[in-house]
Amino acid sequence: MRCTGRWYRWLAAVFLCSILISGCDQKIEDVATAYETENYNKAIYRDRLFAEDLCAASQDIILEGAPDASTLHAMALFDVDGKKTNCAYKIHERLFPASTTKILTALLALKYGELSDMVTVSENASSTNFAEDESVCGIKAGDQLTLLDLLRGLMMESGNDAAVAIAEYMAGSSEAFAQMMNQEAQSLMATNTNFVNSNGLHDENHYTTAYDLYLIFNACIQYEQFIDIISTNQYTASITGADGQVRQENWEQTNLYATGSAALPQNATIVGGKTGTTDKAGKCLILLERDLTGHPYISIIMGAESKEMLYQNMTALINVIPASE
Repeated sequence: MRCTGRWYRWLAAVFLCSILISGCDQKIEDVATAYETENYNKAIYRDRLFAEDLCAASQDIILEGAPDASTLHAMALFDVDGKKTNCAYKIHERLFPASTTKILTALLALKYGELSDMVTVSENASSTNFAEDESVCGIKAGDQLTLLDLLRGLMMESGNDAAVAIAEYMAGSSEAFAQMMNQEAQSLMATNTNFVNSNGLHDENHYTTAYDLYLIFNACIQYEQFIDIISTNQYTASITGADGQVRQENWEQTNLYATGSAALPQNATIVGGKTGTTDKAGKCLILLERDLTGHPYISIIMGAESKEMLYQNMTALINVIPASE
C-alpha cells in the first residue's frame, strides 16, 4: 500500500509539472506572437521598387499617327508623370548614340561636380584637336571657364571639346570618366549601355538603347540647371585665355525647333533636349516637352536618315500625345 501511495503521488507530481510547463509554453508563445505582430508587420520592412516611378515596355507599342518605323532605328514616347510608355519601337535594341551620349556626361557633372569651379582646358580638350565635321564650342588649351559654362557648351553647341574638358575635370582622364559613365548607367539600370568616351564620337564598343537614354535623360531633368540649359536658345560665355585676355563665345542650341527651322508640334511645347549625328548612328534627337496642361513627356528618335526626316518623325511622335491631357 505504501508503495502504491508513493506511485500515485509521483504521477500527481508529473501531471502537475506538465500542466505548469504547458501553461508556461503557452505564455511564451503568446508573448512571441504579440512581439512579432507589433514589430514585424510594419511599413518599415517594405521598400519602394526602383522602377516604381519609371515608364516601362517589353514590346513595341505603335499608335495611330506615329512615325513610319521603317524610316528610323528606334523611337519612344514616355509620359513622365503618368509613368506610361505611349509609343515604343525597338527601344531595347543596342544602337550607336552619337552626341546623345553627352546627356550622361552632363548628368555626372551636375551630380558630382561643382558648377562654379574654374576649369583649365588641356591640350587634349582643345577644339583644334577635332575634325572640321566634329562639333566644338571653340575652347582652347589654357582657357579657363566655369564647369557650368562647359555644360552649356556641351549641351548647346554639342561641343566635343567641352565633353573632354569635363571628363578630365571630373575624373582626371577620358578613360577614367568613361568608367564613371558606365557605373552611373548601371546604377540607373541602363544595363544595355557601354560608353568609351564622353562625347559620342563613333566607336564600335560605344552603344546604348532608346530606353537607356530615357533612363539617363529622366535623371537629368531632375536638375533645374539642366532644364535651364536645354531651354536656353542662346548664351554668351566669357572665357579667359592662356594669355589672360577675356573673349566671348556665342553658343546656340543645335535642335531645329529652337532655331525656328522646324515646324513645332501641335500637342506640346518643346522645352529642349539633345541632338546627335554620326554616319553609323544616323540622326538622333531626345527631347523634353510639356503637353497643353504642362505635364512632361520624353520623346526619342534614333537613326533617322536625314534631318528633314528626323524632325518630321519627331513632330509626328509628339503629336501622338492626346490633346485633351
